[in-house]
Amino acid sequence: MAKTGLNDDFNALVRVATTDIDWQESPSPSVWRKRLEHSGPAESGRVTSIVRYDADSTFPAHDHPDGEEILVLDGIFSDEQGDYPAGTFVLNPEGVSHAPHSNEGCVLFVKLRQYPGTDRRHVKIDTKAGEWNPGRYPGLSSMPLYSEDGHPESIRLVRFEPGAKVDFDDHTDGEEIFVIEGHLKDEHGNYPAGTWVRYPVGSNHAPWSDDGCILYVKSGHLPKP
Repeated sequence: MAKTGLNDDFNALVRVATTDIDWQESPSPSVWRKRLEHSGPAESGRVTSIVRYDADSTFPAHDHPDGEEILVLDGIFSDEQGDYPAGTFVLNPEGVSHAPHSNEGCVLFVKLRQYPGTDRRHVKIDTKAGEWNPGRYPGLSSMPLYSEDGHPESIRLVRFEPGAKVDFDDHTDGEEIFVIEGHLKDEHGNYPAGTWVRYPVGSNHAPWSDDGCILYVKSGHLPKP
């Protein structure tokens, strides 16, 4: 079985401006993708992607070995369990199967084969209605999405108010961000909406936002060097 690799060196700092990437075909003619990282077999490896469903699109029924994570960025995503409008976060643990579709079309942030273990709970959160908790620094707040005893991941949304700054953020266990809204900056570069960044284990930075932003943030999941 053919294998491919894309941004699969987890010891490297990786930045991808997804708005600069062309849409690529998927196994469904009405579903498109932009792969951000991939390792393993071409259609069944570990992968992080932006996925677009055209209006009236369908995807064949399939299961999810090692689980699936979805954040709906735009439109309405659907499957047999219901509809998931923009702002919905879903974690489908190992063993879940479905036949997704979208009537009006949608855009998703998707992670596959990154949640091994049949003991994980299913998660569905409407982040548009979720509560923000005060952050570690003035002008920052966070919304927890997933953490569970016995598993290393911590997933959350982080909101920077205009002018908010973090003096020092140490990524002891690595960190991954996706800029959902606004514009983030740090000493490594500028990250407008649609930017995906993966900071390796042991790295650090001092991020800030002049105009404010909302980030998807995940930590604790990267392999140790």
